[in-house]
Parts: sequence; C-alpha cells; structure tokens
Amino acid sequence: MSTPNDFDFLHGAWEVRNRRRTDFLDPESAWVEFPAVSHCLPLFDGAANLDEIDLPYLGAKGATLRLFDPETRRWSLHWAASRSGRLFPPVVGAFDGDRGEFHGDDTHDGKDVRVRFVWSGVSPTGARWEQAFSVDGGSSWVTNWTMEFSRPPVS
Repeated sequence: MSTPNDFDFLHGAWEVRNRRRTDFLDPESAWVEFPAVSHCLPLFDGAANLDEIDLPYLGAKGATLRLFDPETRRWSLHWAASRSGRLFPPVVGAFDGDRGEFHGDDTHDGKDVRVRFVWSGVSPTGARWEQAFSVDGGSSWVTNWTMEFSRPPVS
C-alpha cells in the first residue's frame, strides 16, 4: 500500500542513463542511449516532490510534480516538457513494495494511447523508471523509454 513517503528515495541528485525508442509506438524501432542529470526536491513533508531533468541530447528539460492523495492512497505524477511548455495528463497509481505502477491516458502522434510508468529496483543508490504506451487499451504494451538512476560520485 502506498504511503506519503514512497518517493523519498528520489530526493537529491542523480545521474540518469536513458534508453529511448526512435518511434514510441513501434516495438521494432531502434533505441538511442544518452545521459542526463536530475535533481528532486521534497515538498509537503514527503507527500509531494518536484524534480527537473536536464536532457542535453534532446535539447530539453523536463519536470515532474508528484502528489500523494491521502484519501485514495494513490500518487498522481504530472510531467511537463520545456520544449512544448505543455503539462501532460497525469498518470495515477501506487507502490507495492519497491515497485510503483502508474497509468493514464494521453495522445501520441495523433493516436490515443494508454500510458504506463513503472518505478522498480528502488534503493538508496539507484532506481529504474520505464514508460510504455498501449494503443489497444492495455492489451499489449510497447516499452519506449527507460531511465537508470544512480547517485553521482561524492567529491
């Protein structure tokens, strides 16, 4: 069951290794890999947080606001992209142990898509995030972006 402190592991600075499909809806499309850096700030005593990720390869930054709803015990994750200046529809879900799964509806290239974010492998020094899209209501998924988070070396 989710708690207001599920995302405490994410607070602070991270190095991020990205793998992203060249076509988000084509499971046969090539992957590109590139680095990024991220920093996450806690809000509301852990029941919310805000991160910014710098993606030089894409010439962009992104931000995620995560909010815990104490009534439903679920999180909503709200992504914004610097290139579009757009706030995307949220994904909503919960953690079960060290795995969080979040779903929502959006559009991509003019097609309605079901979106899934999964957080896994959560530890003090690392975590994994992945995004997948479904065009058939969740019967099948195309994983189109993964991020491996690791703590930067202490100098």
